[in-house]
Amino acid sequence: MSTKIISKAAIVDDDIVQLMLYERVINRSGLVKEVLKFESAEVALQYLKNEENERIDVLFLDINMPRMDGFEFLEAATSSIGSDFIDCVVIMLTTSLDPLDRKRAEEFKVVKSFLSKPLTEEALQDVAEMIDPIN
Repeated sequence: MSTKIISKAAIVDDDIVQLMLYERVINRSGLVKEVLKFESAEVALQYLKNEENERIDVLFLDINMPRMDGFEFLEAATSSIGSDFIDCVVIMLTTSLDPLDRKRAEEFKVVKSFLSKPLTEEALQDVAEMIDPIN
């Protein structure tokens, strides 16, 4: 089975240690050409709003962040950019065990998966298979 390669992935997490760990897992996997890291949902949202920026294939989004959490980010992106605000796969990453978080994530059509932290190479391979082949 040939694994798809992700051109550009973004990680949104307020925890700098988590960002570094995810970047390490992603780089080690060899499945992603370029990784963007955002320490806040607001900065990630500004990046997505800028039409001059290249398309992101996968967005790994933490739920629990200060100022703007993952759900607030999804709501803001949907309202300011549109329901197809990003032509990519959004993966919610969380330590939350609350089933309501999973249900709420499923309400957003861009959210394709809900994963428990930490991100693993195996999960990354599954995500790569979700990518639309029209890259």
